[in-house]
Amino acid sequence: MSEETNFLTLDNINPYIIELQYAVRGPLFIRANEIEKEMAKGVQKPFKTVIKANNGDAQAMGQKPITFFRQVCASIAHPELLNDPTFPADVKHRVETILKACNGYSIGSYSADLQGLEVIREHVAQFITKRDGFACSQDDIILSNGSFESIKIVLGLLKCTIDGKKPGVMIPIPQYPLYSAILTEYNMLKIGYFLDEANGWSINNTELERALNEAKTKHNANPRAIVVINPGNPTGQVLTKENIQNIIKFAFNEKLLILADEVYQFNIYAKDSEFHPFKKVMKEMGEPYSSMELVSFMSISKGYMAEGGIRGGYTEITNFHPQVRAQLLKNISASYCPNIHGQTVIDCVVNPPQKGDPSYDLFEKEKNAVLGSLKDRAKLIYDTFNSIPGYSCNEVQGAMYAFPRVEMPEKVIEIAKQNGQEPDEFYAFQLLETTGICVIPGSGFGQKAGTYHFRTTILPQTDKLKEMLNHIKEFHAKFLKEYS
Repeated sequence: MSEETNFLTLDNINPYIIELQYAVRGPLFIRANEIEKEMAKGVQKPFKTVIKANNGDAQAMGQKPITFFRQVCASIAHPELLNDPTFPADVKHRVETILKACNGYSIGSYSADLQGLEVIREHVAQFITKRDGFACSQDDIILSNGSFESIKIVLGLLKCTIDGKKPGVMIPIPQYPLYSAILTEYNMLKIGYFLDEANGWSINNTELERALNEAKTKHNANPRAIVVINPGNPTGQVLTKENIQNIIKFAFNEKLLILADEVYQFNIYAKDSEFHPFKKVMKEMGEPYSSMELVSFMSISKGYMAEGGIRGGYTEITNFHPQVRAQLLKNISASYCPNIHGQTVIDCVVNPPQKGDPSYDLFEKEKNAVLGSLKDRAKLIYDTFNSIPGYSCNEVQGAMYAFPRVEMPEKVIEIAKQNGQEPDEFYAFQLLETTGICVIPGSGFGQKAGTYHFRTTILPQTDKLKEMLNHIKEFHAKFLKEYS
């Protein structure tokens, strides 16, 4: 079609949509898909398969789903399976409980409560109460189609220019590009604060103050919130309690809403690391901090569950003004309700089989096997990267990713500049075309000037991960020989 017959053109659509970038599914991911199609047509490549280490899709990398979760999901979609004698009694009880809460005894109906089924929100509140040692109300729980949906709605609350000052949100650098993508779409200022690579990607309050002051003085910004990803994506760090306390104090002094992305809370690997929920730390600190506004996010896409395609998550809102809370829930109501399958898996996560239940032994075996294997792979990838000349990598304490730093020869920097690329982007494309391994350059997540990284998952199964790391090691040696 010609532009004369198109009512919508690049000149008259939202310019912030055009500006929006999402590195995880950017040019490298697109090229990886193209290579797979070429190979399917018989095009010869110097490798046998494409390894997509660009995103956190564990089941695409061979992780098996948890049996209890899938039995519940199958039965809730097809209740006739409740008559199957091979399905455990606790699976059937869980399905009956959820179906009774559904209109028409069917997951095809909308949730009666647009925040999600009340019985599941009760279970989420009980899980958080037990985890933190502080009461959680089901009324503060919002179920959603993954964490992305809730993050976007909460950030939308802050999209307000006050006294001519553009709203801004502090985000970590490196950061998960979901946040920068949403802020770009909303035309809100991205206030990047650098994580401290030399100290295990921790958060330094001096750096927070620098970033905030620069946003105020240079960009006339009105900072509204701070995003913290813990455990970290793409950096794999787990914040200490002291670090979290300092962040809370900073947010209090600057009147910032804390957005705690805690979707990797089950993924803790390092011996001395422990997950500290922001809400728990905030409550333990007492007044005035315990009355601060906080939003925390959880998802079924990560952890040991890895049910990203089912789309489920929960959000807890803490200490919101009743009128603001009402507006937030009103906005959520426009989405009708989160899908029931996603809500069902959330229920299985926060209320898993207990000791003595028919499904307990198998559930524990499968869960521990997944987390144990991820722990081993986290160490393998850390040890291997640090054995490669020119590479350095912080310990993968948690989450599902490593963010190694790579020294780039000057020749590479010059060639990349001539090609209109970042050096780490050039490196990642060379790696993909040579080995079939798809990683994401650090420039897609943000990094300090003059440093070059890439993000890779630890999710390939152990044999495949060893193969991948060997290919990277061989590639890098040849790369240095060619470009040094």
